[in-house]
Amino acid sequence: MMLGFLLLWVGAVLFLNGLWLLGKIEDREIVVINIVSGLVAAGVVIKSVFGTAADAESIRAGALTLLFATTYFWIAHNRVTGVDGRGLGWFSLFVAITLIPVILRAYAGVGAGGSFWLATNWLIWAALWFMYFLLLALGRPILKATAWATLVAGIVTGWLPGMLLLDGMM
Repeated sequence: MMLGFLLLWVGAVLFLNGLWLLGKIEDREIVVINIVSGLVAAGVVIKSVFGTAADAESIRAGALTLLFATTYFWIAHNRVTGVDGRGLGWFSLFVAITLIPVILRAYAGVGAGGSFWLATNWLIWAALWFMYFLLLALGRPILKATAWATLVAGIVTGWLPGMLLLDGMM
């Protein structure tokens, strides 16, 4: 249930950040969903890492979830302060590289009870973070492509699976 809860908010923030990148939401207004989603993810991290049921797998999940929370807080910070986002771009490269073994492990585990959709989500998220690196740190002209990728990823990797998990259909 916790994964569905988290993915619902990941879906919301990615969808709205995609709209923001398309110029449909103002910089000052996008701060709210990024802070709320960052707090949701941070709450999941605290429960996963420091909760009474914490174990090696939940701590690993908490560490990876903190990558999301940090990204959302950083986006909010950038919009409040008006900085150009290069630091977030370089952080995004760090995350994309960090996710390579996560993706390989996830796909390797598909036959042993692992989930193909979750492995594919990790791949999509890594590609998205890499796009943020190209856009923000290197200044590549891929704003529109990144916006659409963010919006679609919000629906496919967050909102839909989040709702299915919360409704007990997945």
